Amino acid sequence: MLIGYARVSTPDQDLALQLDALNAAGCEHISTDKVSGASINRPGLAEALGIARKGDTLVIWKLDRLGRNMKGLVDLAADLSARGVELRSLTDGIDTATHTGRLLFHILGSIAEMERELIRERTMAGLAARRKVGGGGGRKSVLTPRKRDMALKLLAAGDRPQEVAEAIGVSVSTFYRHFPASGRAPSADDK
Repeated sequence: MLIGYARVSTPDQDLALQLDALNAAGCEHISTDKVSGASINRPGLAEALGIARKGDTLVIWKLDRLGRNMKGLVDLAADLSARGVELRSLTDGIDTATHTGRLLFHILGSIAEMERELIRERTMAGLAARRKVGGGGGRKSVLTPRKRDMALKLLAAGDRPQEVAEAIGVSVSTFYRHFPASGRAPSADDK
């Protein structure tokens, strides 16, 4: 069965062009959404995916109707492939039921994977450079030296950990990360 999916980004946009193309392609069922591609909540797409069974084909007018980024598209295509559902994009010339279509989609997937790896490499290089000049990696700790000193004084006065955490403005889990339940105060090495 050919299952069509059409999407526009806002309620005032018209689906007619996509619907005409999907009907001309022979779609037996068409689901629609009028919501941004960045939105996770797309009931029309969920409906189309829920109907699709092994041997069916999800037909779209254009790849960008499925999502805004390549990773999302690749993940969706991998899910469809695992379920035995093909993907066809009418204007992009991609049809995973054909050798050429699968090749093109795998090339796009490889590019997306390379992009993720490059981002990771740049992030790791940036963190290494920062550590080299004496900086730390990641976010700054919410437990400032002033808050730490205040917490130590409150603990010494007998306040409960939950009360201390609230008084210094951190969550209980953050408090325990810096002041383990064993009761020992953190050393300079714990920072």
